[in-house]
Amino acid sequence: MSDTAPHIPPLELVPLARASVELATPFVLPDTPAGTLMIFEVTDAVFEGERLRGRMVGRAAADWLRVSSGGVGTLDVRCTIETHDGALVYVAYSGRINTLAEQVFVYGTPQFNTGDERYAWLNAIQCVYKGVGSADTTHLDYDCYELR
Repeated sequence: MSDTAPHIPPLELVPLARASVELATPFVLPDTPAGTLMIFEVTDAVFEGERLRGRMVGRAAADWLRVSSGGVGTLDVRCTIETHDGALVYVAYSGRINTLAEQVFVYGTPQFNTGDERYAWLNAIQCVYKGVGSADTTHLDYDCYELR
């Protein structure tokens, strides 16, 4: 590295929320051009944190999970939450999961979109999360952090 290269401070993980997600039994489409497609409809999602608290609203929420022949899953999740004080926030994220592992850990990079000025700060941040799924794939808990 050059002596003139700018100093890049280390990443910080700032807690945003813990999420608890309930999933319906998936629709499974094997042998698609993208691998096995598993559509997990989200039936409930609750976000609890000091800076973000809310619950999923509506029925248009799911994970369109694509699983490769090697067992690597690629997430494609979208939902809308309503905060405890009435703001609507659209959440979308991609990520990875090893479907062949004994313990199912899920990793993702959520982004938020809102027009509510109280939560406009969400539009400018990038987050990461790590979650763990239940053995029957109907429940997921994860911790979400803002990257700084």
